Amino acid sequence: MMDFYQIIKRPLVTEKGTKQKEQSNQLAFEVDRRANKIQVRNAVESIFKVKVLNVRVMNIKGKERRVGRNVGRRADWKKAIVRLAPGENIEFFEGI
Repeated sequence: MMDFYQIIKRPLVTEKGTKQKEQSNQLAFEVDRRANKIQVRNAVESIFKVKVLNVRVMNIKGKERRVGRNVGRRADWKKAIVRLAPGENIEFFEGI
């Protein structure tokens, strides 16, 4: 059993994520690769004190990157899209 703070690594704040938050109350997080939907739901509900309606998870393959002639690869990671109940809200950047 993982700690809730080990499951949720960081929020993904992007233009697409901001639009999803405004239109359909969905938030995106980078989560631990071993976590499942139930663990993500419990972690978000306990950390942020909100009600979660559903969770979608997807595995993202790392991209190949090169610097000069050296080729490397970014790590694979897991992304979770969390839909909050109507009226619930999480503010990552308040007062800006």
